[in-house]
Amino acid sequence: MSDHHPDLTYRLRQQAILSEFGVEALRGDDVDGLLQRATELCAEGMGAEFCKALEHLHDEDMLLVRAGVGWGPNVVGSARVGADLASPAGFALKTGRPVISNHLENEARFRTPQIMAEHGIRRAINVLIENREGAFGVLEVDDTREGMFTEADIAFMQGFANLLGGAIERQRTEGLLRQALTRQDLLVREMSHRVKNSLAIVASLLALQARNADAGPVRDALIDARTRVEAIAGVHDQLWRQGDTTPGEIDLGQFLETLAANLQGSAPSHRILCAAEPLRVSADRAIPMGLMVNELVTNAIKYAYPDRTGEVRVGAACAGGMLVLDVSDDGVGLPADFDIGRASRSLGMRVITNLARQLDARVATPRGQGARFRIEIPLEA
Repeated sequence: MSDHHPDLTYRLRQQAILSEFGVEALRGDDVDGLLQRATELCAEGMGAEFCKALEHLHDEDMLLVRAGVGWGPNVVGSARVGADLASPAGFALKTGRPVISNHLENEARFRTPQIMAEHGIRRAINVLIENREGAFGVLEVDDTREGMFTEADIAFMQGFANLLGGAIERQRTEGLLRQALTRQDLLVREMSHRVKNSLAIVASLLALQARNADAGPVRDALIDARTRVEAIAGVHDQLWRQGDTTPGEIDLGQFLETLAANLQGSAPSHRILCAAEPLRVSADRAIPMGLMVNELVTNAIKYAYPDRTGEVRVGAACAGGMLVLDVSDDGVGLPADFDIGRASRSLGMRVITNLARQLDARVATPRGQGARFRIEIPLEA
């Protein structure tokens, strides 16, 4: 420290600078930017001409100047300093102890590194940058002028080094976590792709059995089973395709539109319309929703229109903290005494009531032209 600095004011200023950098270190996500900012603030806090942050290159056992202030061209990003005990920075790295050298020209412990000699450096102070992963490198302040670095300056610099070490470790950990999440997402997508393919094979086998079966209850049951399997396969198909979104979630609107299009393909004489708002839902909830829509549309195709042709509408929208699924037609309508809670003789209605129970949903059948099913499902938190 130079003699002309009033000690208390000087130290308070250093603490303010250190606190400022602490906030940046917590928020920063760019190692090079943080290293550069640390060298700027460290030089400012110590009234020094030069500062540099050096990273230890393990394979070469050298210290690379990653950031710095005051240095000439071609130093930051390319200059290297020996990491052995014969250089001040190397000594700090290898021993883990701070190094003060206020008279480099008379120093018997170390040689003066070339870049420091070229810049006329007369005094230097080095502290170790480390974290739980080990030593990252060294933070060094240098000056060409007479003066004295002191133990109090070490405390200031070590504060910067500790903040840097923690920030570097955090960023590396976050990077590894992002890689792990990306890998997990890829694995989930691959698994969904395989599940979808397996379900498609099952659906094809059921369709083959249905074609070979005589017309009647057995054939109808096989066709129903195929459409249910295809509805579940549709969820896994969406999970596989929507890889750039939240893992384990799908766009319900897009899923229902695809489901309606598939059902349209199996009932060409009907017109199946879908108007669904975009909404992200988990696959665990999308499957029962899709199965309910599948059952209701299939029932409408079978029973709503005696002449086997007509319109079936599917809707999905959010209202009052609920997701509302709506399936309606303009056909013969439901029996006057219809009660979904007592419609246990129908497998389709039993499926719907069981699925609604899974979702904590309420199923209503508002009266009007044709049949209408309104399913209110609580939105996920």
